[in-house]
Amino acid sequence: MLERLFGGQLPKLVIFDLDGTLLDSVPDLSAAIDSMLLGLGRPSAGVERVRDWVGNGSMVLVRRALAGSIDHASVDEKEAELAHQAFLQAYSGGHELTTLYPGVTAFLNALQQHGVLMAVATNKPERFVAPLLEEKGLLGYFRWLVGGDTLPVQKPDPAALHWIMQQAGVGVADTLFVGDSRNDVLAGQAAGVKVVAVSYGYNHGRPVSLENPDLLVDSLDVLI
Repeated sequence: MLERLFGGQLPKLVIFDLDGTLLDSVPDLSAAIDSMLLGLGRPSAGVERVRDWVGNGSMVLVRRALAGSIDHASVDEKEAELAHQAFLQAYSGGHELTTLYPGVTAFLNALQQHGVLMAVATNKPERFVAPLLEEKGLLGYFRWLVGGDTLPVQKPDPAALHWIMQQAGVGVADTLFVGDSRNDVLAGQAAGVKVVAVSYGYNHGRPVSLENPDLLVDSLDVLI
């Protein structure tokens, strides 16, 4: 299926989003958010609400939790900073509830067997990216990792994708970005690369098909 996007060939480089694309991390993120909220004397948010809030980095997630809404403009900056530190501490406690999505390992193995370079570009703080990938047995697949605080800007800015392509020495015509959200599709489009979106991830309650990716799949192994 990928060959149809790349003129009968495979891409030379595939860049992946992490949360909602490779890993279902919301259960652990939700547990950390609820720990933070309860520590502030507030009611817990729960998995389903957190699922709609993730995707824009940990600070925005915390601000949405404090606001109880996607719209977090009214949240006090100092309060958000203190809550963010509490969230990071809680999230550092472990990731036992985070699981791989079906089809991920099969697709990564297929790309590896064909010599395709792979990388991760996520808005998750960099300190969590490599340890989480290693814990889930995925770290060895990826040559480059970019977190939400690795560069001065986050997705939907295309800077992470541009940086990875530069490091890999691969141009836009031979690069694929795989993600699950509007931020991912916008970043890929801004970078000028083909974008595959997965239907099962996190997109603030909005079908990712509405973001007009080049291809939409229900599982990554259908791309093999």
